[in-house]
Amino acid sequence: MATLIIEKKPKYERIINILAIAIPLAVAVMLGLRQKIYLGEWTKVLPHLIGIINSLTAILLILGFYFVKTKNVIAHRKTMTGAFLLGAVFLVCYILYHISNESTTFGGEGFLRPIYYFLLISHILLSIGVVWFVLRAVYFGYTNQIGQHRKAVKWALPIWLYVSISGVVVYLMISPYYV
Repeated sequence: MATLIIEKKPKYERIINILAIAIPLAVAVMLGLRQKIYLGEWTKVLPHLIGIINSLTAILLILGFYFVKTKNVIAHRKTMTGAFLLGAVFLVCYILYHISNESTTFGGEGFLRPIYYFLLISHILLSIGVVWFVLRAVYFGYTNQIGQHRKAVKWALPIWLYVSISGVVVYLMISPYYV
């Protein structure tokens, strides 16, 4: 498989830093819109699709880890590229759902309530922070800066895996309350 050649210049570091701030900021602004945009009833299926996307992302991350440990670099690159692309699809689906639908309230009680909110809050905070690590890992991987790639992945993989899995758990916990 051919390697994508990208110039190794500091401007790409600036672009990564800008994107790592701009993406969560844009999502926050869109989520803060008071007036929802009607996009149709089809958007009601998006939380379920997002749950599937998070599940597939977690599987691809684990497979990517396995492939790199078994020195299958081509399979590693394909699975990690797939995980990255699923992340982009997730982001689009997440934004489409939240600009067109009111947030769903968790209706659970008792000991499940603090567990749900702990998972939700940690999921949200880590999903914001992981953007920078993932963008760096992808950039360094595609430019064959393997030492830098490993340093970024040391943080990106566990955080991204947690975000993906906690996203599925949060979805499963709140799914009975979707209308």
